[in-house]
Amino acid sequence: MLQEEEIRNNIVTRVAEEMLTAARTAPKGKGIDNLVLAMVIGSDIELIAKKMEEIGNSPEGTPSFVRDANNIRKAQAVVLMGTLIKSQGAKLCGRCGFKDCNEKDEHPDFPCTFNVGDLGIAIGSAVSIAMDHRVDNRVMYTIGKAVLEMKLLGENVKIAFGIPLSVSAKSPFFDR
Repeated sequence: MLQEEEIRNNIVTRVAEEMLTAARTAPKGKGIDNLVLAMVIGSDIELIAKKMEEIGNSPEGTPSFVRDANNIRKAQAVVLMGTLIKSQGAKLCGRCGFKDCNEKDEHPDFPCTFNVGDLGIAIGSAVSIAMDHRVDNRVMYTIGKAVLEMKLLGENVKIAFGIPLSVSAKSPFFDR
């Protein structure tokens, strides 16, 4: 006999895997994929939560990091999504504020709008999968900040978000 809790945890893991697939197959500007994706489960969620509390309790921190750290402790999984900052070689694009990609490349910490847009589209595709399966979720920049500081997605990822997932009687991500 399988208890519902065990089934629930397996479903959340499977949905997280489907979310990563949806993010990977989401449309990308110029067909160039700069996404870095991962799933966190178990005790690794606590490592991120502790980092979020550290950020929130720092002199320049905000209470939302501590609040969100407590929220993700109730999650069965967290999907991590980030992007590299690489220009796409678009001629005369200029949407980043620079004349072209050559000029933008002189400022490597400024994001290419293709990278940011691709990440947003991927996040939308991923959360639609969670919604289709009735898995509670919320896109959190606070998780992304902690993940970037921890370099969990690698040195070169410059923008990241986290999406905690939960199946419970009440969404831990709603009344915040």
